[in-house]
Amino acid sequence: MRKILFLNTVHPILEERLTTLGFVCEYDIKASKENIEGKITDYFGVVIRSRFTIDKTFLDKATNLKFIARSGAGLENIDVVYAEQKGIKVFNSPEGNRTAVGEHALGMLLMLFNQLKKGDAEVRKGIWDREGNRGVEITGKTIAIIGYGNTGSAFAKKLSGFDCKVIAYDKYIKPLCHPELVEGQTKRINRWNNAERVDLLTIFQETDILSIHLPLSDETHHYVNEAFLARFKKPIYLINTARGSNVCIADLVEALKTNKVLGACLDVLEYETKSFETINVENLPSDFKYLSQSDKVILSPHVAGWTQESYVKLSNFLANKIEAAFVKKTVLKSKL
Repeated sequence: MRKILFLNTVHPILEERLTTLGFVCEYDIKASKENIEGKITDYFGVVIRSRFTIDKTFLDKATNLKFIARSGAGLENIDVVYAEQKGIKVFNSPEGNRTAVGEHALGMLLMLFNQLKKGDAEVRKGIWDREGNRGVEITGKTIAIIGYGNTGSAFAKKLSGFDCKVIAYDKYIKPLCHPELVEGQTKRINRWNNAERVDLLTIFQETDILSIHLPLSDETHHYVNEAFLARFKKPIYLINTARGSNVCIADLVEALKTNKVLGACLDVLEYETKSFETINVENLPSDFKYLSQSDKVILSPHVAGWTQESYVKLSNFLANKIEAAFVKKTVLKSKL
């Protein structure tokens, strides 16, 4: 009997599909990490969003675990390297919410550029200020995307009808090679679908709007900081729908005050807990007060990938990967 423990709630279609495949699904969404560790040896797989960190201690006690399924994209709360050393497969489902993130990023940008937050609040108070709510167009701007994976490329696709220039940088994606040789050397293709591949120097020289689509790691913690922002030739707008700690909020606030950054769309904040479910409202710094009161800032509670549709797709993609890895396919050969 191959049992799977759900540590968070996800769309029920995942349980339905896994049960059909012969797995036994159980839930424990409230017990402490220590209590879960006491029984994890009984399970073939676990399903989790971001409830707690799956570290070496947890993995050492999971002696029969064969997979960890993360409903979502980021894997920073899982020691993936150690898990794989122990023969445990780690699945995530970035394909499931990439469309949602792309749409949300675009929606936040349109809200900021057209002053919809400010205009809506004023009209509700009987203030009819047309000139004070004059907007800005995306058309003609250069939008830079750092991190061209599932969500970065999805955002670029959403921008394809806006008559803007989209450039992208991703240090981990190798250039594609054209099969034909040009002057004795393989031709490098510097064009992705919906974006021109560029280096960081070009990002700093040309960007009007910057969108961050990075995982969280030691390398990308506070990736956007004072030194990074100082390298841009022009004042920019910033979008972050990735991880809150990709951006140093103190440095961003200072850049907003000096107009080095003209506006920001933040779906994530570095004040979030590891579970992404809350922020510590008791100890929020003055920088958060600035963000919350500024008309130059659009905020949302880490919901860019949180749509009705993505809820289903995240689970379906996980089910597909688990099935492909652990369920043998019977190939029927026709009789000759």
